Amino acid sequence: MSERVDRTAVPAPADEAPPVRVDGRSLRAERTRAAVVAALHDLLAEGNLKVSARQIAERAGVSLRALWTNFKDMETLYAASNERLLERLRAEHQPVSPELPLRARVEAFCRQRARMLEILAPSARAAQRAQPYSPQLQRNRAGQIGYVRDEVSILFASELDAAGPGSDRLRNAVLVATTFNAWQMARDELALDVEEAAGLMIQTVTALLVTALAASVS
Repeated sequence: MSERVDRTAVPAPADEAPPVRVDGRSLRAERTRAAVVAALHDLLAEGNLKVSARQIAERAGVSLRALWTNFKDMETLYAASNERLLERLRAEHQPVSPELPLRARVEAFCRQRARMLEILAPSARAAQRAQPYSPQLQRNRAGQIGYVRDEVSILFASELDAAGPGSDRLRNAVLVATTFNAWQMARDELALDVEEAAGLMIQTVTALLVTALAASVS
């Protein structure tokens, strides 16, 4: 008499993963969201400082209804746009070693800030118009400033320690010199090219740190 095998009880081989079901609607929604965010960034890069939802939808090749189905309001779109921007900044960022001599640290940091600020510039210029009325844009801006503050604190830790009670003021001074408002003045109002604006930033940050060090040993 042959033994009957219950095949339902035989486990699948360990190296065979169960098939993954692809939800077509989720995939379409993801593609739509990506297209909308990319369209917003493209329009901003072209210098459009007041982009409308209709313009974004037309550039993305979707309907207004599809746009608002995937983003419940502009605040949600601003959040998604910021996340995409941060992904690009993280991909471009190259950490500067705190072990470098001061002047080498300042130059490497400022040249990297120049690259980061050029990437940020189109979105930052447009955000200035709506930021007073948009909690999400305010959060985006606060996050960007906080990121630079942390980088300054790590990279120039020895100089900040040497400044003693003046460390907070020194940190804030370096922060002001290396964030968007100062960069915008150099690029848009003084009409400096990227190299000239980066040189101005290097000179300013060097002066701040060297002066603070000199004061700490006097």
